[in-house]
Amino acid sequence: MRVFGVYGLLLLATVFWGLNFVLAGFVLTDFSPTGSAAWRFGGAAVILLVWVVMMPATPRLWLVLRSNAWRYLLLGIIGISGFNLLFFEAMRTASADTAALIMATNPLLTTFLAWMVLGEHPGWQRLLALPVALAGVLVVITEGHLGRLFTLSLVPGDALMLAADVCWAFYNVLTRLLMPKSVSAPVNTAFVVTAGALVLLGVAAMSSPVPVNLSPTAGWAMIVMIVFGTVLAYLFWNTGIAALGAGRTALFMNLVPVFAMLSAMGFGQMPTPGQWLGGAIVFAGLLLSVLPDWRVDKGLRSSV
Repeated sequence: MRVFGVYGLLLLATVFWGLNFVLAGFVLTDFSPTGSAAWRFGGAAVILLVWVVMMPATPRLWLVLRSNAWRYLLLGIIGISGFNLLFFEAMRTASADTAALIMATNPLLTTFLAWMVLGEHPGWQRLLALPVALAGVLVVITEGHLGRLFTLSLVPGDALMLAADVCWAFYNVLTRLLMPKSVSAPVNTAFVVTAGALVLLGVAAMSSPVPVNLSPTAGWAMIVMIVFGTVLAYLFWNTGIAALGAGRTALFMNLVPVFAMLSAMGFGQMPTPGQWLGGAIVFAGLLLSVLPDWRVDKGLRSSV
């Protein structure tokens, strides 16, 4: 797949994750936070497993699983169950602004880890793009009033959010390092999501009641989150990491709050002028990072 095709998949992944922020408000009216994560990833695991079983020329899945079970389990624990459990627990006490600010550092943290662990030197374009995109995210979060950053107070949930941030950074890096390159992206994603879903379902079974009177709105919102915000988003994201590397892919995370802002427009929440400005800055930073080096990117292929 050409590099611009991979960029398109990553854009779609961030669109879907941005939409999740809006849909979560409907889902959480009937589901507990832990229960919503368990249903979301449990449903995604079922869809992905059925998909890979029905794929033509499907490899012997048992042999793939037996050879790579520890890889899938580690990635599922860190990037799915670990990240989501820490995130939802953090949000019990952390403010949305502080949580978003902490997660905005993820591309920077991922880039550093990819440099240290994988030897992915970021290059001058990405080094310039990182602070530009981060500045744009801060403008979006604060609605253009950067002085609000100095009024934020720290609570115990902030430490958990930082742990979630670290989990996602390590997931990005370890996906590039450990994901079997000879196995297709759908099969890899199916096993990773299933591993994480099993942990989440176990935790939810001990702490979260099953919703009895599920409203149609919450049900449809959950279905959209499962299909688009989980199955397709994780598949596209893992494809991006395999094709572009962890650090380069992580920059697209800065688009999530921008697309969350744009998704909210469909429900009557109009962005402020400051948020529009912040979104433009984020896109400028991303454009700076993806200006292709034609000698490298022309003819880039992935194993999708």
